[in-house]
Amino acid sequence: MTISEKVAYLKGLAEGLELDVEKSKEGKLISVMIGILEELAMTVEDLEENALDLGEEIDVLSDDLADVEAVIFDDEDMDEDFEDECFEVTCPNCEEPLTIDDEALAEGMIQCPNCEQNFSLDLSSDICTEDE
Repeated sequence: MTISEKVAYLKGLAEGLELDVEKSKEGKLISVMIGILEELAMTVEDLEENALDLGEEIDVLSDDLADVEAVIFDDEDMDEDFEDECFEVTCPNCEEPLTIDDEALAEGMIQCPNCEQNFSLDLSSDICTEDE
């Protein structure tokens, strides 16, 4: 039974009591309360209908987003693509090329395995600008 049906049932019960809604204080009160309940029932039903519509729209958007993700990421997990990235730098002391991973890059300090010299990474010179 919906809320509107329950309110209609209450209204029928009140009418069956044959309360005087014009002169009786209790009759006036019950009449006003039933009116308010009718309005609330209609509002709740409208909100439920809107929520169902929004849920359907969210499902459609979710499916569309999944299609876009499949095209962009080619059905691969993005984290897996960047997990094992390595970078090549040259030791400033012995000028040997070194391959470093993300962790070493994040630390900023490297020890050359060839000459065992510690050096910091300066990535600012690797950034290209439009003037170059």
